[in-house]
Amino acid sequence: MRGFVLLIGAAALLAGGQAGAAGDPAAGREKAAACAGCHGTDGNSMVPQFPKLAGQHAGYIVKQLKDFKEGRRKDPTMAPMAGPLSEADMADVAAFYREQAVKPGKADPAKVELGERVWRAGNEATGVPACAACHGPSGRGNPAAGFPALAGQHAAYTVKQLKAFASGARANDAGAMMRTLARKMSQAEMEAVASFIEGLRP
Repeated sequence: MRGFVLLIGAAALLAGGQAGAAGDPAAGREKAAACAGCHGTDGNSMVPQFPKLAGQHAGYIVKQLKDFKEGRRKDPTMAPMAGPLSEADMADVAAFYREQAVKPGKADPAKVELGERVWRAGNEATGVPACAACHGPSGRGNPAAGFPALAGQHAAYTVKQLKAFASGARANDAGAMMRTLARKMSQAEMEAVASFIEGLRP
């Protein structure tokens, strides 16, 4: 556990530069029109494979857009979308999504018990820490440390990202924090905690 606490501290230090300049939500609304096809007009994607962006911390969105643009995060759809964006564009779009309200889904009742256990307590036997330790009990995240809000996120998208971290296909996490813990999770744990997250109300 001490090692995990140190890892959190290192990740927070590495993520410290995420805040960036404040964006203009009104300008962001116009610029985000190009994003609506996948992420919804208000950031609540209707397609489970595409993430909900509503209510997400602006600094986190800006970081992901920069990572897509600069190749630190790989995605054949997002790379060309982020490529033309200036830092001001990114800040504006992020400010718009930050002000939207996420619309939670419903957790699978059959997965709630395991999902809640992983979320709140982790799995001490395999070294999986509690998700709530970084993302907060209600899934609101920690913008100062660069930990994203997760409450209400599509389960399918969350599972996809956990698998990407576990395989190393996604490697833009500060201090390899998510890669380290995702590799310790079972498929059942990933699916259960993702379902629990989808039903969380921030």
